[in-house]
Amino acid sequence: MEIIYLNKIDSTHIYLKNYIKLNTYKNSIAIVSQNQTNGIGSRDNNWEGKNGNLFFSFVIKKEDLPNDLPLQSASIYFSFILKEILMTSGSKVWMKWPNDFYIKDKKIGGTITNIGFNLIFCGIGLNLVDTGDDFGCLDIVVKVEEVLKKYFNALEKYPSWKQIFSKFEIEFKKNENFKTNIEEQKILLKDVRLQIDGSLLVNGKKVFSLR
Repeated sequence: MEIIYLNKIDSTHIYLKNYIKLNTYKNSIAIVSQNQTNGIGSRDNNWEGKNGNLFFSFVIKKEDLPNDLPLQSASIYFSFILKEILMTSGSKVWMKWPNDFYIKDKKIGGTITNIGFNLIFCGIGLNLVDTGDDFGCLDIVVKVEEVLKKYFNALEKYPSWKQIFSKFEIEFKKNENFKTNIEEQKILLKDVRLQIDGSLLVNGKKVFSLR
């Protein structure tokens, strides 16, 4: 994975997409910034970050992903691998379905994934320092370069979806007292059933994250 570090940027996700448009895709590449002024969050919300936090986006070929991965659940896949890297360093971070990083009851970051032709773009934002708002921050001190090196090394081994989901399924119990937005409604996650493809069964209807 080629990594490009930038000091400040509006959105690593937008920058990366424009970079690929101008230069075409030649190899896996990541854009990293510690300050992002107009990041893309879920449901078209902005994720504005403060200096000292971690924002990065990367692009890989769809064909490099494991054959059993449901593409609609790619955000779960990418997020959970990072969560495991952070946990090995001592963090108690956990994942709220489908793409949010949490410490206790506070969101500290999230993931967004888009598919374009044969490429998959993934953007991740993570609060490493206190932002002074309703969000939390990571509970350990990390070195960005080390975390990213470990993350991309783990990612590029492309563990199967079965491996990732078996652990995510166990952790899903932590979601029970939280809600998520589904079709403009707040749904209590203890009232739904997690499916093997990463979707939720809500009132008999299968719902994917689509993020």
